[in-house]
Order: sequence, then structure tokens, then C-alpha cells
Amino acid sequence: MSTPAPRGLIYDADGLLLVKNRTTLTVLADASVAEDHDVMARLSAVLGIPLPIVRMRIQDQSSGAQSQRVVASDASQRDAAVLAEHSDAFSGVSVQERTVREYPYGALAAHVLGYTGPVSEDELATVPDNRTVELGDTVGKSGIEAYYDNILAGEHGTRRVVVDSQGSVVEVESETPPTRGTDVYLTITSAVQYVAATERAQLIAPTGDIGEGKGTTGAIVAMDVTDGSIIAMASYPTFDPTTFTGGISQDVWDLYSTEESYYPLLNRAISGTFPAASTYKAFTSLAGLKYGFADDKRTWGCGGSWDGFNSGDWQNCWLLSGHGDINLHNGIVVSCDIVFYEIAKDFFFAGKTQGGTISDTALQEEIARFGFGSRTGIDLSGEETGRIPTPAWKAQHWADVPTEGAWHGGDLTNMVIGQGDVLITPLQNAVGYGAVATGKLMKPHLLKEVRNTSGETAVTFTPEVVSEPEVDEKNYKIVREALGEVSLSESKIAWALSEYGVDVKDIGSKTGTGEVAGKGDVAWYVCYYPLKNPKYVVSCCIEQGGGGAVTAGPPGATVLGACVAAERGDLTEVNPLAGSSGRSVAVSFGSAARTD
Repeated sequence: MSTPAPRGLIYDADGLLLVKNRTTLTVLADASVAEDHDVMARLSAVLGIPLPIVRMRIQDQSSGAQSQRVVASDASQRDAAVLAEHSDAFSGVSVQERTVREYPYGALAAHVLGYTGPVSEDELATVPDNRTVELGDTVGKSGIEAYYDNILAGEHGTRRVVVDSQGSVVEVESETPPTRGTDVYLTITSAVQYVAATERAQLIAPTGDIGEGKGTTGAIVAMDVTDGSIIAMASYPTFDPTTFTGGISQDVWDLYSTEESYYPLLNRAISGTFPAASTYKAFTSLAGLKYGFADDKRTWGCGGSWDGFNSGDWQNCWLLSGHGDINLHNGIVVSCDIVFYEIAKDFFFAGKTQGGTISDTALQEEIARFGFGSRTGIDLSGEETGRIPTPAWKAQHWADVPTEGAWHGGDLTNMVIGQGDVLITPLQNAVGYGAVATGKLMKPHLLKEVRNTSGETAVTFTPEVVSEPEVDEKNYKIVREALGEVSLSESKIAWALSEYGVDVKDIGSKTGTGEVAGKGDVAWYVCYYPLKNPKYVVSCCIEQGGGGAVTAGPPGATVLGACVAAERGDLTEVNPLAGSSGRSVAVSFGSAARTD
């Protein structure tokens, strides 16, 4: 027979304890107690548990025929004292100290940390060979708790017993105490995480109800571009992992599984997919520069609308009055759509199916170099790949309606500005812009190191460069210089940065407003700092938030400033956060006119 082990602890990058264990009193009973009605009746009376439930728990053999059965978890000191003082009346019953998870900061970094729960039969079937898990054990269900479950889980204690011919325990020969799991230190800086979480919550649900602020859901990711360390990852709405300690109630589970609650358990930073909108333009600019469809001298004429294919199907620039003659630099700065329609048209006609010489998916291939359309490989489960639409994808998607599956030039002009069928995650955008800033596509990670129970470092994460996109340095220079001017005219962004001593002239950034049929616009803001030798990148996405610069810009800039302040040691405040109430009010955001 075995005794569950306490799990290892989880700390942030600075050693702040984010997940700990709380000692509880667990009432156990030998299997033979199921044959003693009087003892079970007394247990029922003392613990306040109906007799049929007591009997069912003692008869449960899921953890082994001779194992002690858990009658009650988290018993009170009073109940334990009664059982100890009257042990002769509770033969075969004992009280054991065990541990359950405790999250001292509530919902802070909940989607990163995850939660635990009793192992299921399906999970038992996939247990690694080097791990011992029994029914009744607690395992990680999501987040870091799940991804590093093998590290956090300790080793069971053992109990050797002698049983009689009926299988009842008559003697305990020996007991070995359980060994606590090893501790995990994350790359998260809790003070920055707190800023990210509070900024986003105050924006979306200032009174606690979604729909009363700006937007309905959102995510913010902050990353160290030099090594891929995730400094903050905040998704909204959120939840308190403590809710799952001891098993979540059906009422709460039902509340969190409704459209009205906006599904608080979903980590939108890695599992939410959204149109990239104009944030895509950094990557499509680099593609145009590589193939000679753009350079630092060429200009285009923007009259506010465009029909470059002479199809009669006009596409608009967000500025309906037009930008006039404009080059690529200014096209990025003011986010002129016509510039990018022209680049997409050149790609389309240069494709082999149109009689050209390059791949029909040359533009998509260049975008993919920056990690879009594939998982980043972060150490969390549930990451989505997003989508870079291609002729093959469209044909397959419309296989049942072949007439809709043909690839047209308009598909490329939609894609080039991050619209149409494009889907990305907030994390992908952070990683992609990190590569634009540095030339290196880093693998994002949350694990900093693993320490044993003696405090000795056993494992340290090694930064991984996934790739160095094949981009001419002069092309990077053109795009980076333009990104350096995007936020100069945005007073709210400049003010948010100045609060932390960051000059808006020293950041590269891009805004975006993604249009979604039947919903409000998706607001985007991505920024990195400093322009020379970049250190931080922040990606902020607010669903149904409206304009990118107006809605996503200030909180994104605030989190960037918080990263800088935390590095200086000027940012230390961390407080517990509440989980989502599950409440929302009706929204009618509609689709506002784009400004980026």
C-alpha cells in the first residue's frame, strides 16, 4: 500500500512562492471497516457524512484491495480529536496528515500555473514508465501543474501489512514516508504579471462583469527576446485554481462552461486564435522586400479604394479618403492597406499558376519563417497552430463546395493585411515580432530551473534559437525604422510608457484592428524595446475591443514599461487576484471604423 507524496512547489523567477502545499487531515479506514456497521455509523455521525457515502468510500477498491480508504479529506481538528480520543470505538480508522494545493495569489497567472485534480482512468492509461500513479492520486490537469507533473510529483510512501484469509489488515510491518516532489522555478515575474492581469481586467470588466468595459476577452504576453523567457502571460477571463482543490463543484464547472462566462478556463494567449490584422504587415513587408515587390524608393498611389485586379470588386483602405502617394516606410507607419494590396497583387501574378516564376505560396512561406502556422513549442499543452491560408488549405476547406474552393487574387490581398482566413495567437505574435527585432526566432519557455528539496539546482533551461529567418539586414532595417515611428503620434501610448520612464521614441511597434463578421473588432498592439539591442516584446490582443492603438495600445505599453521597471527593481507590488465571476452583460460593440 502507498501514501501520496506532497507535490513540489512552484516559484516565480524571483523566488516568490506561487503554489504551495497546505497540510490537511485525512480520515482513513481499513477495508475491514466496511463489515462493521457500528463503526461506520459512528464515522457518519462524527464527520457529518451520510452513512451510505461512508460505506461506498470504504468499499471502494480503486486504490488496491488492502489499501486504506479515504473517508474524508480536509477533516477538522475537532473531528480528528474525537477520533483520537475514542480510538477504541473506531477500530481500523486512522487520521493522516496529507497535503492539498494552495495558490496564495488566487487567480494570478492561473492559466500558466494550471490546477490539479484526482487522476482519471484515461490518465492512468498514459502514465510514463518512470512514474507511479494510482487511482486516488492527485495529478496536474492543466498549465505547469500538468506539463511538469512528473517533476512536481513526489514518490509515494509505502506501507507493508499482514492480512488474514479474509484480506483484512492484522498487522503493519513497516512504513516508509513519502518524498516530496522537486520544485519548479518559472520565468514569470509576478510584479509584471500582476500589472498585465490588472490592466486587462480593468479594461474589460471594471466592475467585474464582462461587457461593461472595452472588449470581452483578451490576452497579454511579455517575453524576453534574448532567451525566450516568458515574463508575463495573462488571459481574461480567468479563474482561481483553488476552486479545483478537492474537486470542483458541478455548479462552478457549469458556470465556467457557458458562452455567458466567456470560458474562463481557456488560455487565450496560446489557444485563442484571432485575425492578425495590420500586425501582419511587418512580415508581409519583409516578404515584399525580399522578392523586389517593394523597396525603399518605390511609391504607390492610395485613393482610399482599390481594384487592382479590374474585377469590379473594390477593396478599401481603412482611410477612405486615401493617403495619396506613399512609400513602404510610411505605408507601415500609417498602415496603408493599398500599399499591401499592391504587394499581394505582385505576388499573385508572379506565381507559377499565373505564368510567373515563383511559388504560388511564396508570400505564405515568408510569413511562416516567423513561426506563424505552427506551434511555438512553449511548455504548456493546448497550444493552437493558427492558420496561414493557402490554395491547398482553401480547396480542402471547401471540399464539399468545390466552387468556393478556388484561390483568387482577393484571397492574397486579404491575407497580406492579416484578414480573410488568417488566424494567429498572441504568443505567436510576440515570438514573431521578437524575431523582427533581433533576427532570431526564439522558442518561448516558462521553465527557469528545477531545484530539489535541498534547494540545489537540478535542471536549468537552455535558450533555444529555433531559426534565423533568411532576411537581408537592409530589409530588416527598413521595417524596423518604420516600426519605430508607429506609436509616435499616439499620446496615450506615450503616456503609458512615460509612467515607467520609457521613451516612446525608443520602441518598435505595430497596431492592428481585425474585423470579424458579426462581432466587434479585435484590437492588437505589439511592441518591443529598446530599438537597439532589443530586450522585451509585448503582444496585446483585446477581442471586440475596437481600434488597436486606442484599446490595446495603452495596456500593451503599460506592460512593456512594467518589464523595464521590474528589471530596475522599481516594480514589486503583487497582490492576490479574484477569479472571474462568470457574469457578463449584453454587448453591442459592432464594427467600428478602422484607424490602423
